[in-house]
Amino acid sequence: AAMSRKRMKLLVDSLTRSSKHFNKSEVECLVNLFDTLVAKGSSDFAGVGFTRLVFRDTLHNAFGMTDDVVLDRVFTIFDRDNNGHITVADWVEGLGLLLRGTLDEKIKFCFQVYDLNSDGYISKEEMFQMLKNSLLIQSADEEPEEAIKDLVEIALKKMDHDHDGKLSFTDFEQAVRDENLLLEAFGPCLPDIK
Repeated sequence: AAMSRKRMKLLVDSLTRSSKHFNKSEVECLVNLFDTLVAKGSSDFAGVGFTRLVFRDTLHNAFGMTDDVVLDRVFTIFDRDNNGHITVADWVEGLGLLLRGTLDEKIKFCFQVYDLNSDGYISKEEMFQMLKNSLLIQSADEEPEEAIKDLVEIALKKMDHDHDGKLSFTDFEQAVRDENLLLEAFGPCLPDIK
C-alpha cells in the first residue's frame, strides 16, 4: 500500500505539472475516478486504461452526451496515441479541455469532432451526418433530409469564408470568433455549462 501511495503521489505530481486546467487536488480526484472506471471496466486494458464502452457510459452519465457519432469522435480525440483505450494522462488532459478549455482549445476540439474523416475539412456530407444525428425534425410538411440539406446550405453560406464548398479550420475558426454560438453548430460535443 505504501508503494502504491508513493506511485500515486508521483503520478499526481506529474499530471499536475502537465495540466493546464486543474490543480493538484483536482488531478488527484480525477486519478481516483479514473481508477474506479478502470476497475469497473475490467478489460484487457485494466492495467493501463479503459475502453470506448466505459468512456461512452461515463460521458453519457456525467454530461448527458448521447450522440454515438460524437462520443466516438470524442473518444478518438482523447485517445491521443490511438491505442484503443484511454490512459490516465489522456483522461486528465481531455477533461481539462472539455471542462475548462479556452475558446481556442474548444474551437480546435469541436472542429476535430466534426471532421469525421480527419481530412482537415468539414464537408457537406459530414455536416449532414452530424445534423441528422443531432436534430429532431417534427414538421410533417417537409422531408427531414431536405430540411437538413437546407441547414447545411445555410451553414455553408454563413461559415464558408473562402467559398470552396467545405469548411477548413480557418473558416470554422473565423465563423466561431464572429459568432460564438456557432462553436457547436453541427451538434453538441461539449458538456453544457452546468
